[in-house]
Amino acid sequence: MRKFLIPAAALIAFAGGSVVVAQQMPPAPGAKDPARVTAGTYTIDPGHTQILFAYDHMGFSNNMGVISESTGTLTLDPKNPTAAKVSVEVPVANLRTGVAKLDEHLMKPEFFDSAKFPKATFVSTGVKVQGTEAEISGNLTIKGITKPVTLDAEFYGAGKAPAMMGGKENIGFVATTTVKRSDFNMSYGVPMVGDAVELKIVASFQK
Repeated sequence: MRKFLIPAAALIAFAGGSVVVAQQMPPAPGAKDPARVTAGTYTIDPGHTQILFAYDHMGFSNNMGVISESTGTLTLDPKNPTAAKVSVEVPVANLRTGVAKLDEHLMKPEFFDSAKFPKATFVSTGVKVQGTEAEISGNLTIKGITKPVTLDAEFYGAGKAPAMMGGKENIGFVATTTVKRSDFNMSYGVPMVGDAVELKIVASFQK
């Protein structure tokens, strides 16, 4: 059987080049270190903030999707974390499931009715902190209907971005919760299609 061998010199050159590239990259500027967090007002980094959702489809599958490019603010003081406040606006039309026809259907009146209600919002009303975790209570508004929800949030990391990326202070969190879509006048398909929607929010903020 014929073997194809890469010449040793070429292999070494290729590997060496990879090592050089790797060595030129600095370590990640963020870390899960609360001491890096400074007081002030931060704005959402829309390019690195996502809302992932999952729901039961007829008992056959756990379908998922994502909404990107939210906007909003976070105000906090590490010395008084329970006074933190967060406000988020979610552009409903940015919802993507990977299935174009489903995305179009979810924008219709029986679901988000995005032509009439282009944004969903979350405004915090209280924060309970325990170490690097927190319960964030707030009001979620979808289709003009407001309901209280609680997010289980965890501090992900903080630090300064590299100078070539602006050098701003960054802070990130991951939060989860479950909501009922029927609470927001989106009962279409229930109970054949699940009412409960699991949410995972990956949120990045810049000072």
